[in-house]
Amino acid sequence: MGKLSLRAVQKLTCKKRDAWWTVLLVDPVATRMLIGMAKFKFITPNRVTWSALFVGLGSAYYFLKGDTWSLVIGAALYHLSFILDCIDGKLARLKGNGTVFGGWLDYVFDRIRVLFCALALMGGQYLRTHNELYLLAALAVVFLDMLRYVDALQIYKMRMSMRLKIEKVTQERKALEDELAEQRAVTDAWNTPVAPEPPKVVFIEDLLRENPGVEAEVLKQQSGDVVDLHAQFRHRFPWYTRFRQALLRSRIRPHLISGIEFQMFIFIVAPLIGEILWTTAVSAAALGLFELVIMYKFWLSTRDFTRLMDKLATAPSNAGVIAEHLHRGRHRRAGEADGADDAAEEQRAVLVQQFPLPERDDDLGFQPYPQPYVPHAQDIETQQLRTLPYWAESEGSVR
Repeated sequence: MGKLSLRAVQKLTCKKRDAWWTVLLVDPVATRMLIGMAKFKFITPNRVTWSALFVGLGSAYYFLKGDTWSLVIGAALYHLSFILDCIDGKLARLKGNGTVFGGWLDYVFDRIRVLFCALALMGGQYLRTHNELYLLAALAVVFLDMLRYVDALQIYKMRMSMRLKIEKVTQERKALEDELAEQRAVTDAWNTPVAPEPPKVVFIEDLLRENPGVEAEVLKQQSGDVVDLHAQFRHRFPWYTRFRQALLRSRIRPHLISGIEFQMFIFIVAPLIGEILWTTAVSAAALGLFELVIMYKFWLSTRDFTRLMDKLATAPSNAGVIAEHLHRGRHRRAGEADGADDAAEEQRAVLVQQFPLPERDDDLGFQPYPQPYVPHAQDIETQQLRTLPYWAESEGSVR
């Protein structure tokens, strides 16, 4: 096997956007290690993932000892574990042998490593100092790490849901326009209309991901009709575009304090400088602040989505309006206007379909909505029986 080119490996395996810790402190080492590891067939992405977990558990062992040199060794092992965690994905992209199970395994092992290292680091310091704040710090680290990844997964699912809805509504609108156009157009000699191609929806985030150094407005002008679900955020914070482009020139994503940086500060920086509680507090505050910014950005994105859906809708929206048939007295007015208006008849048919009639065996005296209730003969007879003195004595039964 020939010698791999470092530049080619970096271009193929490194992400276009990544955390600044990964870009500056991990990728330069990981790509060089990858060149040597890729030569051996027995080294697979899943085995690298397992090795990252074992190295991470070794880091937790030294964290639990708690002395100065053990903390330094634990920090070094945690960084090596994270490098291996990045290599498994790069190896899968380089050889093309990544699997769905491997992605799941990588995610689960990451959470296990954070859990054990957090408990070991804070537990070791608690055993040495008996300061209960370390126990609270352990809970905070585990909770924030879980919250960060759960929130990221949920936002991703919501964004995918919005994209699918936009594509569906766009296709329905295009199909309706094509149907109306076919009715006015002249067909060919066989009188068979040509089937139109489904419309392709272009999203601005896809264009920005493929062209990280180009401004959004330039991409909109070049691509024509583009769906932009981040227009409000860029309008309120115009400096964000310049800030984003400056970072992306070095492949650094704008989210400067993500789950990766949070872990690195807790498990590498804090043990090295010996200020675990203060570093944990500052890192947690920074992570929480950036998460609030992401939530705010996502909220503005949902507003852009609602505005776009109202624009694409083929029928007027009834959002926020209570249906007419739910208002009080509506059924009486409908009964008085029986036979007077065809629209009322259609509305009544819709109501009957929405509210199916009950079975006659359920209540013999029941008259279905919207017709008025007529007392049944059996009900009148029961009311007369209730007035008799022996009704209460027999507990409602007549012998």
